[in-house]
Amino acid sequence: MENKIKSVFSILDTPQPHMVGDGFRVSNFFPGGYKIKMSPFFLLDYNAKVVLPPTDELRGVGVHPHRGFETVTIAYHGAVAHHDSAGNSGVIYPGDVQWMTAAGGILHKEYHEKEFSSKGGPFQMVQLWVNLPAKDKMSKPKYQAIAHKDLALAELKDNDGQVEVIAGSYNGVTGPATTFTPLHVYNAKIKAGKSAVFSFPATYNTGFLVIEGEISINGQDTAGGSQFVYFKNDGEEISVEATEDSLILILSGEPIQEPIAQYGPFLMNNQQEIKQAISDYNEGKFGYLE
Repeated sequence: MENKIKSVFSILDTPQPHMVGDGFRVSNFFPGGYKIKMSPFFLLDYNAKVVLPPTDELRGVGVHPHRGFETVTIAYHGAVAHHDSAGNSGVIYPGDVQWMTAAGGILHKEYHEKEFSSKGGPFQMVQLWVNLPAKDKMSKPKYQAIAHKDLALAELKDNDGQVEVIAGSYNGVTGPATTFTPLHVYNAKIKAGKSAVFSFPATYNTGFLVIEGEISINGQDTAGGSQFVYFKNDGEEISVEATEDSLILILSGEPIQEPIAQYGPFLMNNQQEIKQAISDYNEGKFGYLE
């Protein structure tokens, strides 16, 4: 029996961008821009490609707390440096991924890496917030630094392109990121005129962000650069043909069927936990970061 097609629910244009700090000009596809449900993915911010002038100023976001979820930052152009109150720091360059599990609570800051800032150049990033199930929300913070060279590569047939697997698996190739719930995160690079097939359980929430190029989906819908393709939960199989050389961020995951309470950088299950997070932050329980 053939897998039923997972059909497109809607193709979403890029929301009006806004600044996060003084370093990130992002379009929030969800939950703010479009009221779509993508659990376990709670938030998608996209900093579309922009060419930045050289500067000696450190542009970015100052110290801020997180609790109850993970932040996943994927670099396409430019370089971002970061520090947190658990003592982690580093720089992500094009193709790298920073997977930070804030969980029980952490202070964090991120800004354009100094050398990149001094030279300027193209800058393009995605940040995701991945929700955690209630049982894991207060677990110990951790950090996964995933260099581009360490991503798992699945080659498409006939040299049609490749899929970089960040988390989950594609055609038997498993990505390096560890996750708390089942999910898949890929960068799919498909050459013009070539195609690929992706398959996810019907119950998984699935979306594609077209980073570059233009694609045809299931032979019916077309999506171009900076558009988000939101799928129905009605089938498993998605066929993609690239009408030009394309790069697609592919997200699919098993929804977490629990209530959500969000306040700023806290993502919990109820208002009492939000109050506790604010109290713990004010009492310095998230650690210290200059």
